Amino acid sequence: MNRKLFDYGFMALGLLIQVVTYLITFHLSPFTFHLSPFTFHLPAISLISGCLGVCSVCLTSQGSIFTYLFGFAQVATYTYLCVTQRFYAEIAINAYYFVTMIYGVFVWKRRLNTESKERVVVTRRLKTPTILLIAVLTLAGSALVGWGLAAWTDDTQPYLDAFTTVPALVAQVLMILVFREHWFIWLAVDILSVVLWLRAGDYCMVAQYAFWCANCLYGLKRWNSLTR
Repeated sequence: MNRKLFDYGFMALGLLIQVVTYLITFHLSPFTFHLSPFTFHLPAISLISGCLGVCSVCLTSQGSIFTYLFGFAQVATYTYLCVTQRFYAEIAINAYYFVTMIYGVFVWKRRLNTESKERVVVTRRLKTPTILLIAVLTLAGSALVGWGLAAWTDDTQPYLDAFTTVPALVAQVLMILVFREHWFIWLAVDILSVVLWLRAGDYCMVAQYAFWCANCLYGLKRWNSLTR
């Protein structure tokens, strides 16, 4: 019971951070964020996307399959924000998230611990040589994509965009296959994403990723306990 209270209290904290950030940034300051008369109110989209993201990652840390319910909605809203900022690698990865999450639903359903009342997944661990290989390939791939974005697109932050995208591709696969090491990669991605959105001036997204950093640490602890 105490763990459940902490889980939902932690989620409530994340949602509160999103709402407070939204109010301070967009209602208690003269800051405006409109691209054209036909553009949706971006601060509101940021708030919605941030809240959906908080729910999704908190449920992931708990090993709950309901993470996908919020994940699909978060991908849709976040992709729209990336379009407005011309973060092309982020746009591409969100299309990838959507497709892989469909597969992830079926994988997680097969790995649910039917002996537990909580209906959480049974997690597993990677071996050290595999971890090192993944790290080297991920860093090399990120540098290559960053160079490509800088050379061939008008991406406003090409290398940050790349180093928050390629590792996330890897982390998403490991998460779907329920390897606990995906939390280390997400932590690095989330730290860089804080910088990315801070420079873009979207503080709801900054608050979201800052909270996700904390969730990565908690998720790693929880997934250790879910490993059979």
